[in-house]
Amino acid sequence: MRDIEQILTEVKEGALTAEDAARQIRELSAQGGFADLGYAKVDLDRKRRRGNTEVIYGAGKTAGQIEGIADALIRHGQENILITRLSEDKSDEISEYCSRRNISYDYDSISRTGIIGRKREPGGLGAIAIITGGTSDMPVAEEAVRTAEFLGNETLRIYDAGVAGIHRLFAHYEEILSAQVIIVIAGMEGALASVVGGLVSVPVIAVPTSVGYGASFEGLSALLSMLNSCASGVTVVNIDNGYGAAYQASMINHIQGAEP
Repeated sequence: MRDIEQILTEVKEGALTAEDAARQIRELSAQGGFADLGYAKVDLDRKRRRGNTEVIYGAGKTAGQIEGIADALIRHGQENILITRLSEDKSDEISEYCSRRNISYDYDSISRTGIIGRKREPGGLGAIAIITGGTSDMPVAEEAVRTAEFLGNETLRIYDAGVAGIHRLFAHYEEILSAQVIIVIAGMEGALASVVGGLVSVPVIAVPTSVGYGASFEGLSALLSMLNSCASGVTVVNIDNGYGAAYQASMINHIQGAEP
């Protein structure tokens, strides 16, 4: 979030008018760090508090609402915006919005994510490995990949390496050991998280997916299996929450003062 000093510096350099500066300062002081759009209170202070800017959850919002939120973030200095759970029809409208403003935009239909602006340069202590049990888990995995890369992380994909053919996992053993954080994404019975957790010494974040037949209960079976993992160091996020897993993995990967 832009602070008052940044706003005044832009006025001094001629990049911002005094009227625009006064409006932005009023918003910062009167609204406690958020822009009230009526349908949304856009958090302008999140980067200072949390280290990363606000992300737009696209499901349930109209394209116009998403554009309004993006407008508020851009107006207050946010150069890069991630939009999750974004349908293709809404993405088409947002693409037109970005084109009118000469802003770069990238949409991925598998992960249903849109990125306004550019991804950050990779940093952190090392790579985040994203491992899936099957190809059907790819939408959740790609949401994790896109989120992790947006947040400035190098990623490593290892897909379709589930326990039904565990030799496929061991074929990537050296790559897995090179990762700083591992995200394991699996449906069905969710056993892959425990297997990986028993092989590595780094944090493992498990993501149950809603992939599976009837008795998987749309991911509940995998969720309970992962929560009951006997491997130490395995934590679990909600069903299909690739975004949440990647955000947590990025925080771990960017811990200051930690040794790789």
